[in-house]
Amino acid sequence: MIYYAISLIVILIDQVSKWIVLKNMELGESIPVIHDVLYITSHRNRGAAWGILQNQMWFFYVITVVFVIAVIYYMQKYAKTDKLLGVALGLILGGAIGNFIDRVIHKEVVDFIHTYIFSYNFPVFNVADSALCIGVALLFIQTLLEGKKKE
Repeated sequence: MIYYAISLIVILIDQVSKWIVLKNMELGESIPVIHDVLYITSHRNRGAAWGILQNQMWFFYVITVVFVIAVIYYMQKYAKTDKLLGVALGLILGGAIGNFIDRVIHKEVVDFIHTYIFSYNFPVFNVADSALCIGVALLFIQTLLEGKKKE
């Protein structure tokens, strides 16, 4: 299915971008892309979103494996007939695996996209995080559309 290709593309872009940051930047180093808006900042996270659950690696290992199995199950069962659901699950799967690879190899997640949104210093994130968020947003949209169909 094409949705697994989406996952693979997300994983490749995520891992290559993280490798570039690891090889070329010191931890904490920041490169401005758009001053006061977007920076490439070498950052590490041993927890989940916004740094919660720091140093709980076994928890993340177990949760991620269960989560990946569930996503694959839903892709196999439902994505064949719903393209938007398939794309959403493909992005979610790729993002989950991308961060899982970091946790297994580095014992932390490599983050590097650093934004300021209306002067708010948004937590540093990565390509896998972006794929997860976009996938969840698409899943939400798909759920709303499905609800409209039933009406």
